[in-house]
Amino acid sequence: MKKHTPIILTFFCISFIFKATNAQISNATSKDSIVQFVFTSDVHFGLTKEKFMGNTNVDAFSVNKAMVQAMNQLQGQSFPNDNGVQASQVINGFDATVITGDIANRMEGEVQSATKSWQEFTTVFIDSLKITNKKKEKAKLWVVPGNHDMSNAIGFHRPMAPKKDAASMLGIYNLMFPEKQVKEFDSSLNRVHYANDINGVHFIFLSLYPDSAERVWMEKDLSKINNTTPVLLFAHSIPNVEPRFFENPNGIHDINEEDKFENLLPERYKDGKDVKGVTTIEQNEFATFIKKHPNIKVYFHGHENFTEFYTYNGPNKDINLNCIRTDSPMKGRTSAKDETKLAFELVTINTNTKKLTVREVLWNKPSTSTTFTWGQAITISL
Repeated sequence: MKKHTPIILTFFCISFIFKATNAQISNATSKDSIVQFVFTSDVHFGLTKEKFMGNTNVDAFSVNKAMVQAMNQLQGQSFPNDNGVQASQVINGFDATVITGDIANRMEGEVQSATKSWQEFTTVFIDSLKITNKKKEKAKLWVVPGNHDMSNAIGFHRPMAPKKDAASMLGIYNLMFPEKQVKEFDSSLNRVHYANDINGVHFIFLSLYPDSAERVWMEKDLSKINNTTPVLLFAHSIPNVEPRFFENPNGIHDINEEDKFENLLPERYKDGKDVKGVTTIEQNEFATFIKKHPNIKVYFHGHENFTEFYTYNGPNKDINLNCIRTDSPMKGRTSAKDETKLAFELVTINTNTKKLTVREVLWNKPSTSTTFTWGQAITISL
């Protein structure tokens, strides 16, 4: 037995080291498998909020700054015990903040210029947002335009002052494409769409809505990834898109007070001539695209300004696309009446289990000692 002791000890040592190494690898894999981002929309610099934190007629700069302060305080807090991804764990490591448009409000009435709104946006969301990733580096900021940003750039069928100001569109473009910096924004050339990959999840950011032009670009982009890679779409518009966003089908196809089409998309409206019509053709074309690419799992958007987790079925009820709609700090359908309902979303993905959890963060709690409380949540299989 004594002759075999060194061999036995060696075996146990090797076994112990192997198990410890495996445990370290397992822990590292578990840690690295988490992808996380903050999601908000429709920040509308230039507007005022009727009531906020005991004050009246509060400007968007102040409201958005308070929301960003709440975002900054997420790290180190704990997730709720809700059976979602990372339930009860400490919140750490943000890959990005995503904002789906309407950085500036449309310059009607007394609303400030897009130039001033973009300056305020950069102060709040670029200079003051401090959330960091796992390496303690500042998290990415990913932005797409909204219909207000685009109308300010190309003009509108009602009077604006000034008539045009492309500052927020130009700012978004240069922020997202620093290698392509432009001094003047051209809507026909400077399309704001791009894609990013994080740890096996593909993020696609669209210019307002996945219309025919965007789908051509997406088709090329999706051809570069495995068809089992989960894809998340981000756009400003709701999937049941409004007719007014499309190119005017009438006359010389311009923006005018009579037709009221806004010409925000390069695709011409197909469902008739009336801006109050339906978008059955346009939505069916998008639905066909979704059926062709079943790895598109979730569609994130703003525009209608309230938190909702729902399934978009398309006009023919033949698709099941998970959709995440988020609140607006300035135009919230519910939060405009009850400021304690002001919310943004915290999205956490486990790429090992292919589960995504969206949690509503109710960030304005003036009557409590806590910074925020948790609202509704949903977990989606990717």
